[in-house]
Amino acid sequence: MNQKCKICSSNTREFLDKQFNVHYYYCETCEFISKDEAAIVSPEDEKTEYDLHNNSYDNEGYVNMFRSFYDQSIKNFVCGRHTALDFGSGPEPVFARILSEEYGYHTDIYDLYYSPMKVYEGKKYDLITSTEVVEHLKEPMEYFRLFKELLKEDGLLAIMTLFHPRDDEKFCTWYYRRDKTHISFYTPKTMAYIAKELRMHVRYIDEKRYCSFGFNETRR
Repeated sequence: MNQKCKICSSNTREFLDKQFNVHYYYCETCEFISKDEAAIVSPEDEKTEYDLHNNSYDNEGYVNMFRSFYDQSIKNFVCGRHTALDFGSGPEPVFARILSEEYGYHTDIYDLYYSPMKVYEGKKYDLITSTEVVEHLKEPMEYFRLFKELLKEDGLLAIMTLFHPRDDEKFCTWYYRRDKTHISFYTPKTMAYIAKELRMHVRYIDEKRYCSFGFNETRR
């Protein structure tokens, strides 16, 4: 089957995860991997899966994960600390609370299931964060374009998602793909293609899971 990449529109090649009998499509150009749409779960099953997550402000390790993300991906790349949108904030918006209480942002939240009011409409933000969200998106570029529209000219978009191992065999034993709601997988090269498509720049990226975008030149 000839399926176009959802990031860069190049042709993809198909491979099979034999453990779960799920097909994936790998783009050699930008390294994006998408799950076969026939294997994508329903919105009802997706929410049921999310309801099982037990992530709260009382979980010190969970909170420290967000602090580390802020320190590495955001702190040195924001010009103003005024307004923020946490997109995909989850059942308990822990990171939004941290941004407000510890870093002084006026923070809006949006989540498809838990905070579905589109409070961001008609607004522009200094900072947009989306943590452990983009791997759930069937059409990720639609959302990245939305993020760009919602950013101020000197704003920052900060993304957290685990980058895939760039190898079919390793991917098919990788724990991150076991979550049935994970359907889109990225690498630093994918993020560079996304930035190019948006006419933005990668401001910061590591080799594991953090990436930040802005309208200014790249800094690392």
